[in-house]
Amino acid sequence: MTDYKKIAASLGMPTQCFIDGKPYRAHSGAVFETRNPANGDLLATLPFCASVDVDVAVASARRVFEAGDWSAQHPSARKAILCKLADLIDANTDELAVMETLDAGKPIADCAAIDVPETAACIRWHAEAQDKIYDQIAPSAPDAIGLIVREPIGVVAAVLPWNFPLMMMAWKIGPALATGNSVIVKPAEQTSLTAIRIAELALAAGVPPGVLNVITGMGPVVGEPLGRHMDVDALTFTGSTATGRRFLEYAAQSNMKECCLEMGGKSAAVILQDAGDIDAIAKIQANAIFWNMGENCTANSRIIVHKDRYDELVSAMVKQAGTWKMGDPLDPDTQNGPLISDEHMEKVAGLVQSGKAAGARVAYGGERGKGLLFQPTVFADVTRDMEIFNEEIFGPVVAITKANSDDEAVELANATAYGLAATLYTRDIAKAHRYARKLKAGTVGVNAYSEGEISTPFGGFKASGFGGRDNGIHAHEQYTELKTIWINLDG
Repeated sequence: MTDYKKIAASLGMPTQCFIDGKPYRAHSGAVFETRNPANGDLLATLPFCASVDVDVAVASARRVFEAGDWSAQHPSARKAILCKLADLIDANTDELAVMETLDAGKPIADCAAIDVPETAACIRWHAEAQDKIYDQIAPSAPDAIGLIVREPIGVVAAVLPWNFPLMMMAWKIGPALATGNSVIVKPAEQTSLTAIRIAELALAAGVPPGVLNVITGMGPVVGEPLGRHMDVDALTFTGSTATGRRFLEYAAQSNMKECCLEMGGKSAAVILQDAGDIDAIAKIQANAIFWNMGENCTANSRIIVHKDRYDELVSAMVKQAGTWKMGDPLDPDTQNGPLISDEHMEKVAGLVQSGKAAGARVAYGGERGKGLLFQPTVFADVTRDMEIFNEEIFGPVVAITKANSDDEAVELANATAYGLAATLYTRDIAKAHRYARKLKAGTVGVNAYSEGEISTPFGGFKASGFGGRDNGIHAHEQYTELKTIWINLDG
């Protein structure tokens, strides 16, 4: 068995940004601390960058893009380099997994078995796809040819969340690099370490200097300047709806850059009257809300269940919640580690208190554990007017609501400003099709909690998404410009 604690004790942490293929310190010399949420230990000090440093990163990215060192390479050449990057990520799985666990508090079992392998797989998938995508020829008269081509958009800024640092980086840089762009990654200030390490590995794989840059710091002094920068052509963001709205404002106030936003969620699982085995469903739904401490934008934080199955479902969810082990995230048996920060703990705890005060029944949990641990929590008797029904908690807290009919269950599921994902349980194939289409969400899992896979587009409706999709071939579209070339053959 891998000794993750031994790896952690000997792990060297990045201490600088990565710009133009080399380590970079903030122009001001300022730094900030990144700490282990499991115990508060200092992991590293990182550059506290500002707009002047953003200008340096953008200039580097623009210079190499215009030179064509990457953008003008044959797609097969980019594929080979990105596949080598994926291989290097796989070869460094233990290092990256431990670094992610220490930085984000994520359970090591998840980081080693899911996050790191899927990061490599995502980059490899987009790399392999790029030299198999054809442009088009328009139907035209014999005296002309209309070519419809896609070209890399230019300089892409990727602003990442703290809940899945590696995977969300891969979701952004995979298609952006494969299509020939230069990329500037702004990781969340809480979880910057693995992004820097990936940039180092990319250089080792053969990605030219300046093509993949990582700049650290806070949102107002790094994220906002990226959003407002006149020489950033596209921005991709995963995070809160409030921040996503600001990026749209920044784009409108600057150069109208393309924006692809994957934002908040309040996803519902809908359990119809004819749903299958409730114990099996509860096991799926426990994973859908407690996995990654509930710090997951698609987490099924609401369960809407037909009245005939309600009591059985509540009982089964309580049973499942009691099986989830909280503790040291470096312990392979741990399922739930700490929440990301004191600030986030206060938010989660405050919303739990709101649910209690509103009259929802705590069927299980509802209390803080040691440090930043929070118990898996099951609320029953939740009504649509309660804050915990409407607000994204982003913690291991599920709200269960009774519906009087299948139609009411779907209506309650749609009674939200969000529309990222949903889950539907039924044994009737006709109902599966009909109600899946009625659910207003970008991804609907039927008889399974699912975000799809790398080949399927991921993004949301309403306040959950704007401007494009992550994953699948569709993700390549937002990092390219569509051009028509009209050739007169009689000229």
